Amino acid sequence: MPAYWIAHGRIDKPDQYRHYAERVPEILAKYDGRVLARGGAYKALEGPDDFPRHVVIEFPSLERAEACFNSDDYQGAAAHRRADGAGEVRIVIVDGQ
Repeated sequence: MPAYWIAHGRIDKPDQYRHYAERVPEILAKYDGRVLARGGAYKALEGPDDFPRHVVIEFPSLERAEACFNSDDYQGAAAHRRADGAGEVRIVIVDGQ
């Protein structure tokens, strides 16, 4: 059963954020992650519009999605984004049921 990462983000320092973004596609591929939507036009229909960037990634299972997020590879890439103040991200994993 598929599961989805749903990420909402804001990029504050694009040059520094790139250190994170360049590593992520290869990491997702290791866990069979497939990007369904990334950074396109959007409309906030309800609630605060705190994050202007949205990403949806499909994984084959909740376990694979969590394993990807918790992997040393992903956490190492995310450390660049976090440490450099390159942006802020909120990520949830949703079971596709």
